[in-house]
Amino acid sequence: MKKRIFITGASSGIGRATAELLVRQGHEVWGTSRDPARLPVDARFHPIALDLADSKSARESFQRALAEAGHFDVVINNAGSGHFDPGSTITEEIVREQFQVLVFAQIEIFQAALAAMRERGRGLIINVTSMAARLPVPYMSAYNAAKAAMASFTMTVQLELRASSIRVVDVQPADICTSFNEAVVQPATTDRALAQVWKQIDANLQAAPPPTLVARRLSLLIAQKNPPARVTVGGLFQAGVAPFIFRLLPQGVRVWGLKRYYRL
Repeated sequence: MKKRIFITGASSGIGRATAELLVRQGHEVWGTSRDPARLPVDARFHPIALDLADSKSARESFQRALAEAGHFDVVINNAGSGHFDPGSTITEEIVREQFQVLVFAQIEIFQAALAAMRERGRGLIINVTSMAARLPVPYMSAYNAAKAAMASFTMTVQLELRASSIRVVDVQPADICTSFNEAVVQPATTDRALAQVWKQIDANLQAAPPPTLVARRLSLLIAQKNPPARVTVGGLFQAGVAPFIFRLLPQGVRVWGLKRYYRL
């Protein structure tokens, strides 16, 4: 069945790969970007200007897209941004910016989508969070915390909507080879530890699976009548082995393991 789908962050990475795959499958896709000129061009793709840095803009942009589409069968909260700063010195401005983009604006879109879907009695909302919610990345404290907050929010509404026909799914990608790191703001520093960790993070990203892996998984979720509540996507170690092992270990051992992984 062809569906009407709304997805944020469709100009690059996971969002673009997903939007292009869904269009090829015959779905009608409304995709967003701060710069609509960067969005795909296709008869089934409908570009929407949206800036997650502004919650009011996010809700208004979604409502404009909804009015154009008539309804959405699926809404995918995907867009995001990152930072790279020591947690001991990170500024309040960066923390607020990360939570605005990764939590507050996405909750605005979630609530608007849920209200519309309740009128029809069905729908699917997918919140793309991150494995960083469970396996934090050094020097990305606000990003990790924001992703964890959105994952917790998602699980909470899953509890609250337990008797509803509207499904909510938390998709947690591990490292995926995208241009994400190119947009990460880094501090001007000569600290060797920061430089070493960034080198490892970048190496992990370059060796990671392509965004089409996540796109295919999202496509399968959209086709399922009863999708799982949470899905991890990525390389075998990051998305499979590490989460399984880490949940059995005490916090001290987890920290030790992550330090070794990032060569701290």
